[in-house]
Amino acid sequence: MNTAVSYENELLLKTVQSFLEAEIYPHEEEVDRAGEVPLELGHQIEQRSKEVGLFASNLPEHVGGGGLNYTAMSVVEREYGKTSHALHSWIARPTELLLACEGDQIARYLDPCVTGEKRELFALTEPEAGSDVMGMKTNARRDGDDWILNGSKHFISGPIMPDFAIVFAATGIDETPRGPRKRVTAFLVDVGLPGFDCSEGHKCVSYRGYKTFQLSFNNVRLGPDQILGEEGRGLELSGKWLGMGRIWVGATCCGKAERILEMGTDWAANRKQFGKPIGSFQATGFRLADAAIGLRTADLLVADAVKRADEGRMEDMDAAMVKVYCSEMLNKVADDTVQIFGGMGLMEELPIQRLWRDSRLERIWDGTSEIQRHIITRAILRPLGA
Repeated sequence: MNTAVSYENELLLKTVQSFLEAEIYPHEEEVDRAGEVPLELGHQIEQRSKEVGLFASNLPEHVGGGGLNYTAMSVVEREYGKTSHALHSWIARPTELLLACEGDQIARYLDPCVTGEKRELFALTEPEAGSDVMGMKTNARRDGDDWILNGSKHFISGPIMPDFAIVFAATGIDETPRGPRKRVTAFLVDVGLPGFDCSEGHKCVSYRGYKTFQLSFNNVRLGPDQILGEEGRGLELSGKWLGMGRIWVGATCCGKAERILEMGTDWAANRKQFGKPIGSFQATGFRLADAAIGLRTADLLVADAVKRADEGRMEDMDAAMVKVYCSEMLNKVADDTVQIFGGMGLMEELPIQRLWRDSRLERIWDGTSEIQRHIITRAILRPLGA
């Protein structure tokens, strides 16, 4: 790593590294070729992660989680980034949105996710409203004390068929200084409810074996106790998850870039052309130098954002900067490393082509690079009234 860690976090890092070497790395190629994580393997990873204390490590101790702070979690997520999301997602990090559960919701949703008895989906993206949240068509209308949910979601990712989804739906219109805006509410929707269909969706070439789900709602009746948080405060609630989620994407990008850079460095030192290691030629050596510079910069950017988060002063722009810079850094490192490998970089016999494919998704999910730049631009201009 390019940043210093405490003694405690050094021990945590070694725990994660040992776990990945024993439980994850040996199965990467198999899962990528099959496009599926065998259930037995997934549950094995899940169980063994519980035994070493990594399962639900992101949630507070008072709810049964591991109680790791953001700095510790950045160490964990960076290491996870070196391998496939299809595999390390079985080491659950339940969404912190579930901490908003109240009353019976705690025993019904939060507790089972901490123990691994249940899995959730975060369902925000729609076919016609990916980055444009205000364009969402999924809606819920009141019917007495109940709500009637209609609409659809797609590209909702997870390792396995979920038990319930946190679904964001428009529940009205609010007048704001910037004009009318949809009032968005988060609902806890159990798989199996009449009118709710949850099925596997498109297969992605990045992180093969990590599933996407399509959700459709046809007059799904929800009780008042199915609202997560407060009615109309769904976007505010989701923002708490999206901000840190983007920082974790940045951390995982750094981990993956480090692994790719190590592969490229080894190849450049040992592959010879014209009687010399190819790394001795500037065309190759400068790619390694640029990768090292980009990785160190990205690590420092992540560390700064994590420090801000631990101190309670992290803003949307901080997370956006991390997401756009780290994901684009990773893509350049991956692409340059394929070039260093030459033709062999695209052959299935070597893992670099898989890491290259996996890297491409990072610029899209959790908000595209274009959306991140929009967030940054808005933060710069709004104080000036623009």
